[in-house]
Amino acid sequence: MGAGPDLTRTVRIAVSDRTGRAAPPGHPEAYEIGDPGEVREVLSGLAGWTGPEDFVCMCRGSHGLTLYDAAGRAVRTLDVHEAPPLLDPAAPGSIPARHRTAWAAAAPGPLRGYADGWAYGRPPAPGAVADVPLELVLAWLGAPPPGDGAGTWGAARRIARLAPLAVLDAAPTADVARAAPRAGTAGLDGAVEFFASEHFTARHPKKRRVAADVRDLLVRHARTSRPQHVAVLERRLLRARG
Repeated sequence: MGAGPDLTRTVRIAVSDRTGRAAPPGHPEAYEIGDPGEVREVLSGLAGWTGPEDFVCMCRGSHGLTLYDAAGRAVRTLDVHEAPPLLDPAAPGSIPARHRTAWAAAAPGPLRGYADGWAYGRPPAPGAVADVPLELVLAWLGAPPPGDGAGTWGAARRIARLAPLAVLDAAPTADVARAAPRAGTAGLDGAVEFFASEHFTARHPKKRRVAADVRDLLVRHARTSRPQHVAVLERRLLRARG
C-alpha cells in the first residue's frame, strides 16, 4: 500500500461497489464496517492483499474503500481493481455474509425462512409469507438493529429494510393501516417508516387513504419517535373519506 497515513487510526470503513454491475438480489452495493475487531481484520487483509492490479488509481478502480478516524475524518480513500474476499458481499466467509446470516437468524420465527432467502440472494416472493400477520412484519421493520447498530450490521441494513418492505408493498394500504395499532412500539416505528417511504408515497393518491384515527396515531408517534418523517406523513398519508 506504500507510505501514507497511519491506518491504525481507522475506526470505520465504508465499502462501495463501483463496477457498475447490478448487485445480486439481496446483496448490498454499499455497506459500512464499524466493529473494532472487524476493522482490524480488514486492515490486516488489505495489508497483504495482492489482487490482479493491487491498488490502482481512483479513475480506474472499481471497489471503493474509505477509511475514517474517530473524528469522522477520512484517513484514506482507496480503490481496488478487485475486492478482497473479506469485502466481497458474495463470498461465503466475508464480513457482509456474516452480517446477512446473523440478521436472518434474528428474524421473527414465522419470517425466518423468508429472511434466509433474502440473506442468501434468493428473495422469495412476498406471497411466501402471506399468512404472517402484518403487525409482525411492521415490528420486524421497526425493530432496532442487533449488535451495535450500523457499525456492525452495515452490510445487512439494505436487506433489513427491503425484506419487510417487499411484504408491505404487496399489501393493500387498508390492511397495513389496520395492523399498525396492534403492532406495538416497534411496529409503529415500522409503520411510520413504511408510510413515509417512497414505497408508499409512490402509490396513487386514492391508495394512500387511511382511517383518520390511524393517521392521527401515526403522526403523533412520528413526532416523538421519528420526527424526520412527520412532514412526509402529513403531506402524503391521506384521510379516508366518510
